[in-house]
Amino acid sequence: MNKRIRKAIFPVGGLGVRFLPATKALPKEMLPVVDRPLIQYAVDEARDSGIEEFIFVTGRGKTAIENHFDYSFELLQTLKDRNMKEEIDAMLALSPNPGQIAYVRQQEPLGLGHAVWCARHLIGDEPFAVILADDLILAETPCLRQMLDVFEEMGGNILATMEVPHEHTSRYGIVDADLSPKSLRKIKGLIEKPKKGNAPSNIAIIGRYILLPEIFNELGKKKVGEGGEIQLTDALSSLIGTQPFYGLDFSGKRFDCGVKLGYLEANIAFALERQDLGPSLRKVLTNYGF
Repeated sequence: MNKRIRKAIFPVGGLGVRFLPATKALPKEMLPVVDRPLIQYAVDEARDSGIEEFIFVTGRGKTAIENHFDYSFELLQTLKDRNMKEEIDAMLALSPNPGQIAYVRQQEPLGLGHAVWCARHLIGDEPFAVILADDLILAETPCLRQMLDVFEEMGGNILATMEVPHEHTSRYGIVDADLSPKSLRKIKGLIEKPKKGNAPSNIAIIGRYILLPEIFNELGKKKVGEGGEIQLTDALSSLIGTQPFYGLDFSGKRFDCGVKLGYLEANIAFALERQDLGPSLRKVLTNYGF
């Protein structure tokens, strides 16, 4: 029987340079989509999928994330004094329970692989999940829950995948896999941001992973890859043939909130889904000719 996935890593040490000057003092993971920060959506997805321990790999200037998930006595007392019950319930629902959150500092921005490696002692010998807050997914069933269902049946490493335009493959980690119309593919190769014409497919990895703990041994070798960073994709590639790897074309819509256009689209899409905002927003969009 496969071990149950209890822990998730959230790499949140990035600088957010694409959103400057907004991210000069505010972590990019705290940028709001409608009225919740990106990192809250990521934590909610993990919690709704059954994750019990939440490990944040942070960097300098990320204390706002810690404060967001902390208990704010002054604010809650003010809300109580004003009898704002709905707002109180929303505040109390933000954070996992005491003892479920841990923070690890990534002293240098050495890449996603290095960020995951920094959490190795908190993971131990268990399989675990990795969630990138930049990849926001609107789905009836949480993307991570879909992946956990596959893991519980198949085991191995599970990567969330999706088709991207061929001209965009150099932006992603790309898989070499069976290109049948099935949503679950067996992966036989991985390449990080292949140069134009070198991509084995147009099936890209997006920011959801379920990984076996042996990945830490590979990451510990600290091999430098694309962009002078320690790439998670490279470490995973070295394990192919020794462990099973699957790519799951998840059900849902992914928004790349690491770029401005994707972030703006996510705000519109998530607002349209809400009963309190959707109808009014549709009227606003109509006024703009949409």
